[in-house]
Parts: sequence; structure tokens; C-alpha cells
Amino acid sequence: MLTERRTLLTGAAALAAMPARAQANTLRIGVMTDMSGTYRDPTGPGSVACTEQAVAEFQGRGLTVEVLRADHQNRPDVGSNIARQWFDQGVDAIVDVPTSSVALAINQIAREKNKVFLNSGAATSDLTGPACSPNTVHWTYDTYMLAKSTGGALTRAGGDSWFFITADYAFGHALQRDTAAFVEAAGGRVAGAVRYPFPATTDFSSFMVQAQASRAKVLGLANAGTDTLNTIKQAREFGLTSRMKIAGLLLSMAEVHALGLETAQGLVLTEPFYWNANDRTRAFTTRVRPRMPNGWPPMQIQAGCYAVTTHYLKAVADMGLAAAKASGTEAVARMKAMPTDDDAFGVGRIRADGRKIHPTYLWEVKTPRESTGPWDYYKLAATTPAEEAFRPQAEGGCALVRS
Repeated sequence: MLTERRTLLTGAAALAAMPARAQANTLRIGVMTDMSGTYRDPTGPGSVACTEQAVAEFQGRGLTVEVLRADHQNRPDVGSNIARQWFDQGVDAIVDVPTSSVALAINQIAREKNKVFLNSGAATSDLTGPACSPNTVHWTYDTYMLAKSTGGALTRAGGDSWFFITADYAFGHALQRDTAAFVEAAGGRVAGAVRYPFPATTDFSSFMVQAQASRAKVLGLANAGTDTLNTIKQAREFGLTSRMKIAGLLLSMAEVHALGLETAQGLVLTEPFYWNANDRTRAFTTRVRPRMPNGWPPMQIQAGCYAVTTHYLKAVADMGLAAAKASGTEAVARMKAMPTDDDAFGVGRIRADGRKIHPTYLWEVKTPRESTGPWDYYKLAATTPAEEAFRPQAEGGCALVRS
């Protein structure tokens, strides 16, 4: 019988209390996330809750699973220390890891230790490109997908000049790079860009002045979480919304909720998961919502933690616990060999480069009059089929892909 064990401890302290024999018979999953910073609402405790939901639903498979959690504080050094400690003390897989700079570090450590990295929170497409690893699965979204769906669509609709405000770390760089490529491919141009220190910036006023001076038609926000929230609010205060289209390139439902429909109405964003998209997403939301902080519905990254953990557990059950614990590479290979299917993302697959394939959706935020109740925020604007949504495998530069 599968049991769900929870602990508020992390690293060696949590695992040292377990007898060695119990550790050998237990699958350990560590949720490394942002529990207190800018990405807390779209990841954080909700990512832990969704991971625990996947474990709870996997009863009767003959496994004992323990879920740990840790706050990486959006710092690669903190995340790396936690990951090494966890892996050395018997954690088999790490889930989530928002903040691309932290994820790139965990990606390398998981490969060195032959463990499993199940990424949902980090966006950099380099994880399935130059930095691809046989130990990593990149599940929910990435910068290429966001750039293609949002950047390409706005440029084709007439937003042919862009000014970027970019968080100065791997995620922001990758998102600006990928979006700029789609803007230029669609006949647009980049009129300017600024980078700001992350996570130490809350005043974006000087950047708003530069954006105004650029005379660009679109303000591209290559950031996320509360940074996106603050830039949108300050853009409105400076009157940019009257002359520029605001493109939140990684805008989540948490930010829409914080802004309110009166302010957020008309914003366009790309997400592959929305709780109210269909019967299956609504069923998953009903099951997990009692675990969620504040009773919120799950966000896309949190749903990704549920889905990737579910598929990992299926692979472990299929190959056997001992074999899965012995080799993270083999566990990920089994995940790739099995088709994916869950209530959050539906049917899909994992490519050789580790990229999970599923449709993506361009949503428009509803007006207050259009919304029928709490959290009814989106209406569908466009769908990108699974095989078109992500970067072609042959173009990523992943060494795992045969030419």
C-alpha cells in the first residue's frame, strides 16, 4: 500500500531520522520551490499540495512515497546546496524548481548524481537544448513556447515594435531572446530593452520612461510573479497602456487575480493549463483544491507538478522501485517510453530531449461582466497543437537527439 509521508524538515535532518532499511524501501520526492518570494503564489505551497495529490492518488501500487519540501529562495547557491544534500541522503527526484538559474544548476547535479529532475517551474528552453540531460524532464512550459504563442501573435496583429523589460537572470534572458526571434521573424523589430537586478527590484519607473521614449507599440515583460504584477501596475500609472500593448510573457492566473479583472481585462497570455478549461481539468481541481493554500484553484506550474509526479510514479511502478532508485537515467528513459495521460494536461508524450509535448492555449482575460464567478478569468483565443507548440527537436542543439 502506498502511504503519503509529509515533513516540514529538509535535507539531511529530515532523512537522518529514518532507519536505513525504511529509506531503502521508500521513494523520496523533494519539492524545491519558492515558498516565500516573488513566485510563491504560482508555485510554492501549491506545488507541494499538487505533488502530494499525485502521491495520494497513487494508492494500491505497493510503494511508500515521502514528499519533502524546501525553499530555494531563488538563489542557485541555496538550491544547489539543498539538492546535493537531498541526493546524498537518499532523495530520488526533485520536482518544480522555479527560477531558471536554479533549475540549470539542479539539472547538472541530478545528472552527476544519476537522480531525477522533474521540472515544472523553470522556463528556460535551454533545459531541452544545450543543457539537456538524460535525467531531466521539462514538463509545463518554456520560453520558446511562450515566445511563439504570445510574441508571434501580437506581432502579426500589428504590434511590430517591442521594448523589453527583462529580469537579469537565465529565465529573463532566454524569454527575451526567444520572443525577439519570433517578433523579427514576423516582420517586427526590437526598439529597445533594459535588464534589472533580480530579485532586488521593485521600482520600475525609470524603465517606464525609457519604454515611453522608445515609441514601441508593445511593452514585453520578460519576468514573472510579483515582478510582472508590479510592472503592469506601474505601466498603467505611467499611462503606457494608452499607447502600448502590455505583453506579460509569463503572466499567470495568480497575477490576474492580484490585479483584478477591472485592471487585467484584455491582457493576453499563454498557458497550457487552466483549471476551467474542460471536464478533466475541473475534476482535477475539485480533488486538489482542499489541499491548496487559501482554497485557490491550481495554477499551471502547480498542475505541472501533479502531472509530472503522476507520470514518474507510473514509471517507477512499471520498472520496479529498486531499478528506479538505482538509476535516474533509466527512470527518465521509462517515462519517455510511456505515453502520458493525466487530468491536468490530457494525453501527450515526452521527447528524447526531455521536452513534454502537449497543446498550448492563448487566453484573453475576461471583462468583469463576462466572468460568471470567482476565478472565471479566461476565454480561449487560440490553440497551438502539441506538435507545433514547442521548439522542433532538431533545432534545440540537444546532444541526446540523433541527427
